[in-house]
Amino acid sequence: MTIDLRGLVPAPVTPFNRDGSVDVDAIHRLGGWLAGVEGVKGLVVLGHAGEGTFLTQDEQALVIREFKNAVNGEIPIIAGITGEGNMVAALEAKRAVEAGASAGLVYPSHGWLRFGYQKGAPQTRYKEIYETSGLPLILFQYPDATKATYDLETQLEIAGQEGVFATKNGVRNMKRWDTEIPVLRAAYPELQILTCHDEYLLHTMFDVDGALVGYGGLAPEPLVELIAAGKAKDYAAARAIHDRLLPVTKNVYHRGSHMEGTVALKEGLVARGILEHATVRPPLLPLAEGAGDEIARALKSANLGSVTVPA
Repeated sequence: MTIDLRGLVPAPVTPFNRDGSVDVDAIHRLGGWLAGVEGVKGLVVLGHAGEGTFLTQDEQALVIREFKNAVNGEIPIIAGITGEGNMVAALEAKRAVEAGASAGLVYPSHGWLRFGYQKGAPQTRYKEIYETSGLPLILFQYPDATKATYDLETQLEIAGQEGVFATKNGVRNMKRWDTEIPVLRAAYPELQILTCHDEYLLHTMFDVDGALVGYGGLAPEPLVELIAAGKAKDYAAARAIHDRLLPVTKNVYHRGSHMEGTVALKEGLVARGILEHATVRPPLLPLAEGAGDEIARALKSANLGSVTVPA
């Protein structure tokens, strides 16, 4: 595989107009800014932060195309593949290729979150998606608290399949992280290992090639520094960056529901001067009154102010 994601891979939000339609101009501002940050290696669109499952098929294609336009083809656009069944997901991946995606982040079938998966089923999902679309794929490891988390054997078998070149690991169980990541690394040295622990970045930063996080769509500058500190095994530097970001982390991710993080990211982007407002799609709801001001103060405390957005 020629796609190199060894660095920061933000998963940006999808901006909307106040009427709920996709805001193409804001996509260009957001994507252009992120692509201009040194150390950003690609963008993942249509994920949780991007409200991808809330979009129509035409809107999903539009978001892929416009983010690709925003980055002028300088970095790859990776599409979240979220369709429930193998065939549905494979056709989604095929549309993503047609819209300009360079790779796909494969979500587990959402029914597995509640009911679990049959042994061997996840492997068939990746196989059919790749064979149908030819899209290079990223293995997505869900939190240990869900029934859609893959055991180590399943991860190893998926990682060994044709077309799989990276893994986004969000297991959120440090016992599993500390024991499973070395095994994956030893079995597949070329597999790019990316953390997605937005709220646990410090612990995971020393074992990875990069980070694929929604957080990167709001605070890319310190996260690039954090990745560099982790690769250098410089705990003191990494800890200092973590502590500087902690007020922002609390205001974005330490909320009642992780999904509220999407709304908080948009509020933060308003504070940074990239979005004009934090419009989301139902069933997401606005945050409580005053939350935007709290997020803005947290960003200011972390020295993350307004940015110059490309025209």
